Amino acid sequence: MKIIVPATSANIGPGFDSVGVAVSKYLTIDVLEEQEEWVIEHDLNPRIPKDKRNLLIKVALQLAPDIRPHHLKMTSDIPLARGLGSSSSVIVAGIELANQLGNLELSDDEKLNWATKIEGHPDNVAPAIFGNLVVSSVFKGAVSSIQADFPECSFIAYVPKYELKTRDSRGVLPFKFSYKEAVAASSIANVAVAALLQGDLVKAGRAIESDRFHERFRQKLVREFPNIKKVAKKHGAYATYLSGAGPTVMVLAPKDRAKLIQTRIERCKYNGQVFLLDVDREGVRVER
Repeated sequence: MKIIVPATSANIGPGFDSVGVAVSKYLTIDVLEEQEEWVIEHDLNPRIPKDKRNLLIKVALQLAPDIRPHHLKMTSDIPLARGLGSSSSVIVAGIELANQLGNLELSDDEKLNWATKIEGHPDNVAPAIFGNLVVSSVFKGAVSSIQADFPECSFIAYVPKYELKTRDSRGVLPFKFSYKEAVAASSIANVAVAALLQGDLVKAGRAIESDRFHERFRQKLVREFPNIKKVAKKHGAYATYLSGAGPTVMVLAPKDRAKLIQTRIERCKYNGQVFLLDVDREGVRVER
């Protein structure tokens, strides 16, 4: 059995902690034979445990404490701590592992409730479960979500070599907004979501780049951001935004402009990689 979970890009500008999209990088868990103790084979970061201390197993055992240990193989091309939902993908994989080995028969909404409880907010875990674009909220423990097709476009991701921990990125955010500022920020977010749902990437792009919730505070933490935005805009991009808490810089572009924009960003010779991605429209899936 194989569990596959896509990477995700959260916030998309003003959709702070509530909007995300699944993209075409993946975490894969191969479930092999039963054995006495949990063993996770991987060649990822050496800090990631290879036994029951791994987040994958911790999550699975929260849902199904009696499942038998297995030999697992974990492979991933989702960069760690870069704003592409690497930890959320593990949480969703752990829920699916418990669902399969424990015969829990969870619905997608039940998976989202569990994932949000563990992660704290739904912006990454929701698209990892459903695929596509997902708009979610959690209030007093109740999770609501709407899944929709993301408009046809390409995602160009610039992934720096350096990490940016979520706690550090959150540390630059203000504790409060004025009433006037909060109204302005939420109205921009409303237009961004409505334009995405209507398939109008020109209007969506303007709203995405007008975010008032977090980008104006966080962009200074990613030194490459201003020039990438300038290059992308010059060559016809819809929008440039920080993926999640950063430091990945994401560009939305027409498909016929994507390769050119990727090449132009690569020519800047920053210390990072540039990936051309598509929307993942399936979310978590199981292959047998």
